[in-house]
Amino acid sequence: MALFSSQLSTKSLVPVCRQLSTSYGAGIPILRSLELVRGNTKNKRVQEVFADMNERIRNGGTLSDAARKQSQYLPPLLIELLAAGEVGGHLDVTLRELANYYEDRLAMRRLIIGKAAYPVFQLVVAWFLGTFALGLVRNLSFISRTFTLSGYLHSYMAFQGAALLCFGAAAVGCIILSRLGLFKWIWGWIATHLWPLSNVTLRFAQARFFRSFAMLIASGIPMHHAVQRAAATCANPYVERDLLAVIPAIKDGQTLVQAFAPSKYLSRTAHEMLYVGEESGKLDEALLKVAQYQMDEATHAVNVATRVGEIVIGLAVAAVVGYIVISFWSNYYGRMFDELRI
Repeated sequence: MALFSSQLSTKSLVPVCRQLSTSYGAGIPILRSLELVRGNTKNKRVQEVFADMNERIRNGGTLSDAARKQSQYLPPLLIELLAAGEVGGHLDVTLRELANYYEDRLAMRRLIIGKAAYPVFQLVVAWFLGTFALGLVRNLSFISRTFTLSGYLHSYMAFQGAALLCFGAAAVGCIILSRLGLFKWIWGWIATHLWPLSNVTLRFAQARFFRSFAMLIASGIPMHHAVQRAAATCANPYVERDLLAVIPAIKDGQTLVQAFAPSKYLSRTAHEMLYVGEESGKLDEALLKVAQYQMDEATHAVNVATRVGEIVIGLAVAAVVGYIVISFWSNYYGRMFDELRI
């Protein structure tokens, strides 16, 4: 289970969707497929969710009803697509698309974590070494006659302990704000408006939206409902609000090109592909293409953001080192001049 949400994590959904897709596609009934998935996972939450769904279906319920009863743990997109696939008679295709979707989403997350790992490591090392060196310079023996290494290490560990407590309190505060639904607005504003995070955020949001939108349209869901459900997958409240604003225009009979024209977060390429999709009658294919394009752009944006982060951290480390060197020699010569005067 995710720390900031009660819903099943993407990592746990990937094998679930793939196993469901494989077993149901091989002709195994959905009830038996749910049992197989439940038996093949060690995730307790997944076992509980699928046990409840299995029981409801055995008692005469539909797959969509069983999934909706687990809305606390299952993502809205998964629930809506299962319902659309069951009603439309193409559950096998829906399960396959869901498996591909969550595998791609997990790949996105791993890409971001992999690219961010080294800059974060640099930042952590710079913090510990930088604070140690700064404190050491201020307490060297030629400045203070009472300086001892053991005493300094004790004070340094006390300082890092206090810093760790502050960090833990901040993390707990973020979790509380997330549970209250406020953290997404705070972080969303930063990620949407602060470069280079904005490039990554907006492109990933568009990739998720268009991929989900294409899947929902192909499942036969009405256009305005498809926009609403797909917007929820953006993982950014500001982009989601911008996309939801087009629903009244769609209900009034406007084309997608007209409805999405006022959107300030969709790229020019996205608007052009919407036009091509509507004109050609192959909207779902056009949406998948723009989703792939945005995914490629997002990957490039991650590389740029990572390089910028490395440069910023490098400059910060260089500034700290320069300050330490200057402080050391200025204090050293200052001490010598004071002794000469005496």
